[in-house]
Amino acid sequence: MRSFDQIADWVTQHYTVTSMEPHLLSVELSLEHGNRHQSVFLSELIDDDGGLVLRVSTIVGEVTVNDASLGKALAFNWQSRTGFLALAEIGGKHLLKLCENQPYDSLSIGTLERTLLRVGGMGDSIERQLQDVDAY
Repeated sequence: MRSFDQIADWVTQHYTVTSMEPHLLSVELSLEHGNRHQSVFLSELIDDDGGLVLRVSTIVGEVTVNDASLGKALAFNWQSRTGFLALAEIGGKHLLKLCENQPYDSLSIGTLERTLLRVGGMGDSIERQLQDVDAY
């Protein structure tokens, strides 16, 4: 897969797409036999070498950033092209996000599908663990 349009075409044929904009796609994954759902976002980035990268990300929860170093570290991860757990500010809220980046030049359908399921499944697991912590 060499373009976001190719990725979007394949994803719309195989998954429930909830939002589509140029270079941004939102997918609703059904997990645990339909008992859980997780939104996963696909976006196009340009890496430090000028190559195209697909970022697959999901929101795992809203956080209050009291420790400035934690916030800076997570914000740095979000800005990097290789971050996995990151902090993004969207609509004035600090959101903890799980993300994985895949270079287009090595992206296959199998890699795309594994990445979608891995990020969605792991994101749902982290979200549940954070909710369990909040319950105490």
